[in-house]
Amino acid sequence: MTDLSPIHVIGGGLAGSEAAWQIASAGVPVVLHEMRGVPGVKTDAHHTDGLAELVCSNSFRSDDWEYNAVGLLHQEMRELGSVIMACAGDHMVPAGGALAVDRDGFSQAVTAKLEAHPLVTIQREEIAGLPPEEWDNVIVATGPLTSPALAEAILSLTGEESLSFFDAIAPIVHADSIDFDIAWRQSRYDKEGPGGDAAAYVNCPMNKEEYDTFIDALIDGPKAEFKEWENVPYFDGCLPIEVMAERGRETLRHGPMKPVGLTNPRDPLVKAHAIVQLRQDNALGTLFNIVGFQTKLKHGAQAETFRMIPGLQNAQFARLGGLHRNTYLNSPQLLDRQLRMKSMPRLRFAGQVTGVEGYVESAATGLLAGRLAAAERLGKPLDAPAAHTAIGALVEHITGGHLAGAKFQPMNINYGLLPPLDAPKVDEEGRKIPLKERGRAKKRLMSIRALEALKAWRDAA
Repeated sequence: MTDLSPIHVIGGGLAGSEAAWQIASAGVPVVLHEMRGVPGVKTDAHHTDGLAELVCSNSFRSDDWEYNAVGLLHQEMRELGSVIMACAGDHMVPAGGALAVDRDGFSQAVTAKLEAHPLVTIQREEIAGLPPEEWDNVIVATGPLTSPALAEAILSLTGEESLSFFDAIAPIVHADSIDFDIAWRQSRYDKEGPGGDAAAYVNCPMNKEEYDTFIDALIDGPKAEFKEWENVPYFDGCLPIEVMAERGRETLRHGPMKPVGLTNPRDPLVKAHAIVQLRQDNALGTLFNIVGFQTKLKHGAQAETFRMIPGLQNAQFARLGGLHRNTYLNSPQLLDRQLRMKSMPRLRFAGQVTGVEGYVESAATGLLAGRLAAAERLGKPLDAPAAHTAIGALVEHITGGHLAGAKFQPMNINYGLLPPLDAPKVDEEGRKIPLKERGRAKKRLMSIRALEALKAWRDAA
C-alpha cells in the first residue's frame, strides 16, 4: 500500500468513475463519494445506486475513429486505459456503426472494477457544501444533477449569478459546409463590432415562398418533450424558434430573421423577404451558430428543416439545437487548463459540469482530471494534451476556445474544435481524391494526427 494521501472524487457518474480509476491506476489512493445509495437521498433521473449509470441513452454514438470525432475520442480513451471504454466494449449490443451497451451490465461492470481495486474506497454519502479544507486534492464530477447544497457552495465560491439554469442552444454549423455562392458576410448596417469587423455575420437570404415553406416546416415538425424532472420554462429572451413561429407567421421576420440593414452583393436592388444570420462561434473560426435558432425540434427534423435555408442546403452540423435543464460552470472564466478552479486550486472539475455534453465527453474529462490530479499528487507535473487531440480540444473549448465576450455554452466533441487541416488533393499513393471525398479524407488525417499526438503525450507522461 502507499503512504500517499488520498485524492477525493465527488460523484460516481461516468466522469467520476473514470477519474477514480485513472487515479488508482497511477498508484494513488482515491476516495469516491457517491450520494446515491444513502437512505433518503436520490436524484430525479437515476434509478439505481450503481456507478456510471446511463440515464438517457445506451449509445456512446459512433465508434469510427477515422471519420467521426466521437469515435476518435473513444480511441484516445482506449489508448489511455479507460475503464468506461473497457466496460462498454465488454457489454456492447448490436447498433451498426455505433457503440451501444447493455446499461445494467455496463454499470455493474464499472462498479465491480472500482470496488475490487485495492486503492479505491467508495463512500456512500452526500457532500453538502464545499469539501473539507483538509481535502487538498479534489475532483468535483457531479454532473447536471448536482445536489442543491453543493451547487450553492460552488456558487458562493465563484461569485457567478447562476450555476443551474435552462440552457437554450442554437444549432452550430461547420463553416466549410456553408455555400458562399449564396450566403455573404456582412454585419447589419455594416456596423463594426468590438474587433473592428463590419462583416461579422454570414447572411442567408430567403424570398417569400422560401420563408413561408420554412415557417410551415417549423410549425409542423416533430418536437422533443421535456423530461418530467426538467420542468423547463420558456423565457422571452430564449424562446424556441418554432414557438415564435406559432405566435404569428411574421414574428420571425421582425425577430432573428429580420432582413433590414443588409444588402445582398449579388443582387443589391432586390431586398430579401427574410434573412437567417450565422455568427462565428469559436476562436478558430471553424464553427458558426445560427443566431436566435434555439429549438425543441427533434434532431432529425432540425437537420432537414435547417437545410431548407438557402446557403445551408449542404450544412454539416457540429451540434443541433435544444432547450433543457443543465448545470455547468462558466469554465473559461473559472477553470485553468489543469481543470482547477482558479480561486481554489485544490478543486478540479470534470464531466458535464465543466461544459461538455455527452457521456463520452464527460468520461473523457474525468479521465484527464484523474490523470492530472494523480500527477500533481506524485509531484510529476503534467500538462493537458495538445489541442489537436480530441481530449485536448475539449479542454481548449471549456477553458478558452470560445470567442471573447461570447456566452459560453456546452459542446459535444466535433472536428470543428480541432485546429483545421487543408483537405488533401491526393491520397497516400498519389492518386487524385475526388472533390466530394476530400472532406472525409481530411477527417481521417485529423484523426491520425490526433492519435499520434495523444500517444506521444501518454508516453512522455
